[in-house]
Amino acid sequence: MTPGKRKYRCPRACRGLFHVLLLAAVCADAPAAGQQDARGLFEDAHLQMQNRLVYEQLDYRNGSSFRAANGQRGKTRAVESAYGLMFGLQSGYTPGVLGVGLDAHAYGAVNLGTDAGNARYSPRYLAKDEQAIRDTFGRAGAALKLRVSATEFKWGELRTSNPIFHSSDTRLLPETNRGWLLTSTDVPTLALQGGRFTAWADRNSVKNGNALFANYSGKTAGAFSFAGGAWTAPLPGLSLSAYLGQLEDNWNTLYLGGFYKHVLADKRALSFNLNRYQSIDAGQARSGKLNTTAWSLMTSYILGAHKFGLGYQKIDGDNPFDYVNRGSIWLDNAMQLSDFNAPGEASWQLRYDADLSALVAPGLKAGLGYVRGSGIDYRRMNGIYAGNLGYKGSGGRHWERDLILAYTVQEGKAKGLVVQLRYSTHRANKAQGEPNVDQVRLLVEMPVSLF
Repeated sequence: MTPGKRKYRCPRACRGLFHVLLLAAVCADAPAAGQQDARGLFEDAHLQMQNRLVYEQLDYRNGSSFRAANGQRGKTRAVESAYGLMFGLQSGYTPGVLGVGLDAHAYGAVNLGTDAGNARYSPRYLAKDEQAIRDTFGRAGAALKLRVSATEFKWGELRTSNPIFHSSDTRLLPETNRGWLLTSTDVPTLALQGGRFTAWADRNSVKNGNALFANYSGKTAGAFSFAGGAWTAPLPGLSLSAYLGQLEDNWNTLYLGGFYKHVLADKRALSFNLNRYQSIDAGQARSGKLNTTAWSLMTSYILGAHKFGLGYQKIDGDNPFDYVNRGSIWLDNAMQLSDFNAPGEASWQLRYDADLSALVAPGLKAGLGYVRGSGIDYRRMNGIYAGNLGYKGSGGRHWERDLILAYTVQEGKAKGLVVQLRYSTHRANKAQGEPNVDQVRLLVEMPVSLF
């Protein structure tokens, strides 16, 4: 297919699925548990508190340097530490055919010693005013919600979870989005979603309502619309998913995914996870002409407490595989430091995960992932990506290694406390463009259910 040729139109598909969602609420033969069980706004309300402590050190190697927040260049090490406190309130629903409720959240962060001379120019965890690192910052939001049977409509400031519009929660505070979301589980084997969002708040943002953002082109958009869902197939262990999305005046995206787990004897199993995206420029094409396909396949073998994985990922097209905001990429080789999503890139992953509960201590887990990518060719990128990224040439290659050790307290007053230590290494040649860096990150989390 030639670049720019369109095989589908997302807006029409999104409108079609919207009608499917409404039909599901009316015509389901076996409604899922939902509005019929509503007891009231306060009777079913829940308030959660999440404490999060993060320390990160990024050590740039082999000539790679970064610009500090105070403008100083040539530094080789960035250090950040911060504490985040997150409250999440979920009300119940009023009884009746149509239930009404409200969800709200409040997030706050405290700087634990990060200064402008040792943090990146664009800090990963903390907010910044010009050269000054903020000592405190936070934001809050709420969403009105309505429910009929097991079909739910939310409007306001909220988080989403799907392969093409996902709210990242991988740093200090979660990402949130402003808009509406419609979900339905009235059909027992279907979990359907549709939505339209017009603004977002990044993980270190001090306010809501920022313009939606494409990670690699750097272009903004007035809205992101999507529709899709997941189907639990009659074959045990098989689920399929499909989504259509549009980043307004940038691109249309089609996502197809599948997961299958085949249980064997003696605590053994095989699993296969497939993700495929296709993005084509749309509207004013602010990110330039696009026709990019990205897919990954991860095959895993489970043997008791051990899990061995082999993955492959391929990017077909002249531009990187791009996505909106921070978490909307579910490719298996999107790692801690690199997404392995450059033009023409092919990458392999070897992975090992172990549940050490029975071998060492209850609640202890460990993991190791190694990815190597090659075949990167930036020579045919459109002008938008070439100008924003500054990469050029061909023959790019790189690798990343991630090690993780995590412990969850199983009992006592600290039950639920999570301590996670991660060490990641990324190395690349000059043609690949990303920095050579070692990362050490300590994460401590303590969830508390207040009621």
